[in-house]
Amino acid sequence: MVQQEILDKTFAALSDATRRAILVRLGQGPASIGELAEPAGMTLTGLKKHVQVLEDAGLVVTEKVGRSRECRLGTEHLEEALGWINRYQRLWERRLDGLEAYFLLKKGTEQ
Repeated sequence: MVQQEILDKTFAALSDATRRAILVRLGQGPASIGELAEPAGMTLTGLKKHVQVLEDAGLVVTEKVGRSRECRLGTEHLEEALGWINRYQRLWERRLDGLEAYFLLKKGTEQ
């Protein structure tokens, strides 16, 4: 998959508060769809749709265990998203540092 498509899916998945809450919960360890649905106050079907979006983005991995589906974190594409964020963070830090230096220089010449 092209990196831009991966980033689009990852950021789209992370844009929803329910999906972010699922990832936070899975950070504590694997959970079944039912265990994830209960605190969210959602139906199993509704939660499955959120999990599917996360799975399509490579952020969650599911596995059939007996009669239930167990979910766990899958960091397949999270690192790529973090890399993208870090690149732009460094870019903006350099630009803001340059702007700060410009204003300090300008302020020094006005005195």
